[in-house]
Amino acid sequence: MMNDGAGVAFIGSGSAQVKTVLSSEMLSRVVDTSDEWIATRTGIGQRHVASAAESLTTLAAAAAKAAIAQAHLTPDDIDLIVLATSTPDDLFGTACQVQTAIGATRAVAFDLTAACSGFVFGSITAAQFIRTGVYQNVVVIGADLLSRWVDWQDRTTCVLFGDGAGAVVMQACDRNRLLGFEMHSDGALNGCLNLAYTAETSPLVDDITTQKGTFTPITMNGREVYRFAVSRVPEVLEKTLFHAGLAASDNDWLILHQANQRILDAVAKRLKLPPERVVSNMAKHGNTSAASIPIALDEWVRSGKIQPGHKIAMSGFGAGLTWGAALLEWGR
Repeated sequence: MMNDGAGVAFIGSGSAQVKTVLSSEMLSRVVDTSDEWIATRTGIGQRHVASAAESLTTLAAAAAKAAIAQAHLTPDDIDLIVLATSTPDDLFGTACQVQTAIGATRAVAFDLTAACSGFVFGSITAAQFIRTGVYQNVVVIGADLLSRWVDWQDRTTCVLFGDGAGAVVMQACDRNRLLGFEMHSDGALNGCLNLAYTAETSPLVDDITTQKGTFTPITMNGREVYRFAVSRVPEVLEKTLFHAGLAASDNDWLILHQANQRILDAVAKRLKLPPERVVSNMAKHGNTSAASIPIALDEWVRSGKIQPGHKIAMSGFGAGLTWGAALLEWGR
């Protein structure tokens, strides 16, 4: 759906990866798996893993700076920063640390948590501030360091996840380039994918007790998440296309959350899109949660594959469970 109001343009992209690369062959020395097993079932060949010296803040800031530079703006031009992440450096929020790191002293900054749907939800949220005339220049960042929360002995999850950050700059304009969007949630399926809090209870005083704990490693029902994705993602894309008055063939590119190559193939088949128009970089990065779509977008922009005027359908899906789609036209 879309509302009348100011237009939204997507004018810059950026991304950042940590230095350390963990190949699937290397991972096979840690857990009972193999490069062939991982590649066959997921399409992933390697992932980036943050060191103790690297942080979500520095990674997100690097992606944001690259996007701002590509948009030919300065940090002083930025009015709002939306950081989509499930792995903040600080549970009170990391967006303000990013604001300081990039020198965007005028910008309001806040975190948004929607797991692997985060970048799509964040972009749609940012668009509302632009379309109501509140802000002119907005940076939306998707960044996650899921390696912090992986059980490296659980081969059903540890083979999937990696670290990274991606960003876009969105700007008010006369002609709207956000052509349509849809967002959905289903908490009844929450148990399929979790990074849950667990705690021990201890007495404090009289009959008052307190809890102290931490978050436990990622758990996932892979079969149910796959079934959810191959059903709901084509559906939400088709609804978004319908509201925008477009057909799937009208889009130059399909960028899905990079969760599993089999999901990408199934969605493309249902939408009748040829493989060459489906963006896939999970072989290099694995599943980077909220970062996966903006990293892929930036790589395709900087390689020259995505050109101004190209139409892009993107869809995020994951924990919550949440899923959503947005159609956009790249460029000013």
